[in-house]
Amino acid sequence: MAQKCAIGLITAVAASVSLSQSKVASADGPFTFPAANPQQQAASSPPSTAGEESSAPPPRARNDNPRTSSGGFDPEALERGAKALKEINNSSYAKNVFESIKQQEETKQTEFAAKAQEYKAMQAQAETERQKVIYDEHKKLAQHQAQTKSQMARYEDDLARKRMQARNFIHTFTTFRASFLHSNCPTRNQELVKMQEDSAIRQEQARRATEEQIQAQRRQTEREKAEIERETIKVKAIAEAEGRAHEARLAEDVNRRMLVDRANAEREKWVAAINTTFDHIGGGLRAILTDQNKLIVAVGGATALAAGIYTTREGAKVIWSYVDRILGQPSLIRESSRGKYPWSGSVSRVMSTLRGKGSATNNGKGFGDVILHPSLQKRIEHLANATANTKSHQAPFRNMLFYGPPGTGKTMAARELARKSGLDYALMTGGDVAPLGSQAVTKIHQLFDWGKKSKRGLLLFIDEADAFLCERNKTYMSEAQRSALNALLFRTGDQSKDIVLALATNRPGDLDSAVADRVDEVLEFPLPGEEERFKLLSLYLEKYIAQAGPRKPGLFDRLFKKEQQKIEIKGVTEELLKEAAAKTEGFSGREIAKLMASVQAAVYGSEDCVLDSALFREVVDYKVAEHQQRRKLAGTDSK
Repeated sequence: MAQKCAIGLITAVAASVSLSQSKVASADGPFTFPAANPQQQAASSPPSTAGEESSAPPPRARNDNPRTSSGGFDPEALERGAKALKEINNSSYAKNVFESIKQQEETKQTEFAAKAQEYKAMQAQAETERQKVIYDEHKKLAQHQAQTKSQMARYEDDLARKRMQARNFIHTFTTFRASFLHSNCPTRNQELVKMQEDSAIRQEQARRATEEQIQAQRRQTEREKAEIERETIKVKAIAEAEGRAHEARLAEDVNRRMLVDRANAEREKWVAAINTTFDHIGGGLRAILTDQNKLIVAVGGATALAAGIYTTREGAKVIWSYVDRILGQPSLIRESSRGKYPWSGSVSRVMSTLRGKGSATNNGKGFGDVILHPSLQKRIEHLANATANTKSHQAPFRNMLFYGPPGTGKTMAARELARKSGLDYALMTGGDVAPLGSQAVTKIHQLFDWGKKSKRGLLLFIDEADAFLCERNKTYMSEAQRSALNALLFRTGDQSKDIVLALATNRPGDLDSAVADRVDEVLEFPLPGEEERFKLLSLYLEKYIAQAGPRKPGLFDRLFKKEQQKIEIKGVTEELLKEAAAKTEGFSGREIAKLMASVQAAVYGSEDCVLDSALFREVVDYKVAEHQQRRKLAGTDSK
């Protein structure tokens, strides 16, 4: 494309130069102007002989400028143009030059189009002005016509009045003359008077008719004037509306064209930016791929970066797993008074100690919310004191076994035992060991190693111990479970000064004999008696009913949450609680807690949020019947 344009430009330059040379006469060329007078030319030329004419050489054109030809053509401009076009063609910006020329031409075309639109807008404005002038001329013409008609009507009225006066004068004169001639005849006088009266009446009627005609013409003129004004206003409004619409269309076209041009300019700018970016990227990649040293450096840097990231990530994982294994809490622990890390349990330990002291003070006997049989509670308090003294004297701890029906307070008793004795508390379940498989042995060793790090000593409570500490000669016991049992037996073979092992089970007969041999204290947790059930009902009545909803709401709760209602207790006395305690024979402590939770739900389901004796008895009777039905389904009914 650039070569074609260059060839065309060279051709145009050559044509223009040749045309200019053809139109300019050289002073030294062979062309000479003829003389003004042929006779003078003949006289001035000397006579020559035939021999001189034959021997004289032909005239030669003088060329003072060595760069021009004999015809006066200077090729220097053409050579410069060809050289410039050749440089443009060889340059990398040849395409940009022609693109620039093209953009300049498009810009000029856009300017010409904008000027054309401006001329059209000016033409529309001139047309609007012309319509306005026509409207003014029509208005003036209508006013002049109305004024002329009014003057003509007034002039005709004056003429009619003058003619009427003249006729009346002639008629009066004639009548007077007739009356004068016939003054002696009375009949004539009467006729004359009558004629005068008739003439006066006719004159008045004519005057009235003339006035009515004048008024009618005036009204007609006013109506025509108003009609002309309405038509003029209508024409003016239509012309103005058309002018505004035309201007709006022109402005809309101009705005649309400007928006299109702006959008095209933005698109071209972004396309150019994208192309430039990719050109730079491509140039960089090309430079890297073509230069072997740069390629080696780039590949080495990317490899080193990837290796550094991978090494850092994997190293951080390894270091954190090592720190978590050394300092962290074992995965078998479900609940603990110690924090996950040594530095994270200080505040929680202090708060739990303060809460324990507060609850002990409130209870009076110093055993929290745990309500047991008096003999069992006394035994646990004795064990707590003995364990505390054992820790202070650096003597070995004694392992314990808690057994009894579900929900009788074994876990709560173990927690209170640890608190009273000043030990840390950790809870695990036997069902978490079986899914570990071959990792169970490692986890158990990690658990005991973690327990030995406690400065205060640790009470390790294993709930549902029969899940993995059952008899080893059973056929369904896997090799991993047997290995886990052996690992625990190995860690508890000797008396420990760091860990108190407390086992809880509902089926003590399923435990392995070696496990039973490692137990020093065996405590049975029976179902609560009537006195214990009465205390439990009183405790949970205070906790779930009397103290329900006294929490002071915050600002967020006041704005977006419904205000809590305080439960009002009516008619629930100690006799009613004793009656309920007698009805709930065979209930565990957990079932009594669920019973009072059901009472709370029934109160919240009522409209007035009031607990009375009837509602309390209804819920108690329903839960007692449900308990009996559940015992029948389980096949444990004593009857």
